[in-house]
Amino acid sequence: MIDRQVLARAVDEVRRATGDPVVAELFERSMRENLPAVAERLGDGTTFVLTGDIPAMWLRDSAAQLRPYLVLCGQDPALQDILIGVLHRQLEYVAHDPYANAFNREANGAGHTTDATEMSPWVWERKYEIDSLCYPIELAYRLWRITGRKDVIDERFAVAARAILDLWTVEQDHEARSPYRFQRHGEAPTDTLVRDGLGPLTRPTGMSWSAFRPSDDATTYGFNVPGNMFASVVLGYLDVLAREVLDDPELAARAIDLQVQIDAGIQAYGVVEHPRHGRVYAYEVDGLGGSLLMDDANMPSLLSLPLTGYASRTDSVYLATRALLLSEDNPYYYEGTAAVGIGSPHTPERHVWPIALAVQGLSSDSSEEKLRLLRLLRDTDGGTGQMHESFHCDDPAVFTREWFSWANAMFCELALDCAGLTISTALSHVAPSH
Repeated sequence: MIDRQVLARAVDEVRRATGDPVVAELFERSMRENLPAVAERLGDGTTFVLTGDIPAMWLRDSAAQLRPYLVLCGQDPALQDILIGVLHRQLEYVAHDPYANAFNREANGAGHTTDATEMSPWVWERKYEIDSLCYPIELAYRLWRITGRKDVIDERFAVAARAILDLWTVEQDHEARSPYRFQRHGEAPTDTLVRDGLGPLTRPTGMSWSAFRPSDDATTYGFNVPGNMFASVVLGYLDVLAREVLDDPELAARAIDLQVQIDAGIQAYGVVEHPRHGRVYAYEVDGLGGSLLMDDANMPSLLSLPLTGYASRTDSVYLATRALLLSEDNPYYYEGTAAVGIGSPHTPERHVWPIALAVQGLSSDSSEEKLRLLRLLRDTDGGTGQMHESFHCDDPAVFTREWFSWANAMFCELALDCAGLTISTALSHVAPSH
């Protein structure tokens, strides 16, 4: 699915930059095999993408799995077709149900059919997560910028964008306005919402409410801060696309107005004072005084703010937050004999996530730290030649999910970054011809 010459050039760059033939081999195999293993071109021209070992398409994962391919797609029209097909399928899903996070290949009724929420045969799971709606907008903007192709943004995008704006506006006042309810009976508390499916009590902040985190675990305080930061960034992208492609000043104005409100909410409620680290970003807040100081391995995370575009690597509040996250003050930061890094309440204790290690490298200004973390990922695959969802920080042979496509993609993105091939350079080097 990726042009051989394009891949060969990238492999050469990775090998040269890292001086590590094993890293180069892992990179080449993952880039060659990862996308064909999960992507299926459908008869309508769209592309269905499995999340890995689950037969459904997550809006978040299907976009995140494409990140390293975006870096290289500028000179590969066939690859562009596949990636644009992913976007168009995402947009159709969003228009069908913007509250759903994962969808079926067809209307076959597979998935979590017993959940107490408004399911449909197209929906695999209906855990509402604010970041699920950020990723299609980000993917649309990046594909438009990198490829310059006019077929990236079509009426499907406009329909989905309006649905996203409507939902995010309603969920600014979840208590009074939201139609969304979700309950899953007989499973972990993190898989359901309290108060008969309404979720924890919140008060409006300007931010937009989210039922679940990027990990698919229920939020503790309702307003997921890194998710709202990502929403703020993509609302800026939506403004550009509405003005320059859709010629829709009303849509652009709505995007900017909501962005201003969310940003004000982040600054008013999402920045807290920590006794050791000073002013830091909270992971979640409720508008009632509750806040949660932690980070989760899944993107968008607080650690990933430079990658989602909300904060620079040198921003003082981000640096203080980063210091907190990479310390024992983050309850999901684990130190072991094999690895040190961020895990998740979604997986067992003392399990570090390769995604978080890759994000730590990608968000660092240090080339030495990037290379160190790339080699750590190389050495903690448990002898499988694959990245996993998580692994025990004392024993990488103990892991969750034997194959996790998103983690493989993040390894590849970090390898490309070490070689100076990044999404930022792809965005800046290709002049759009729209």
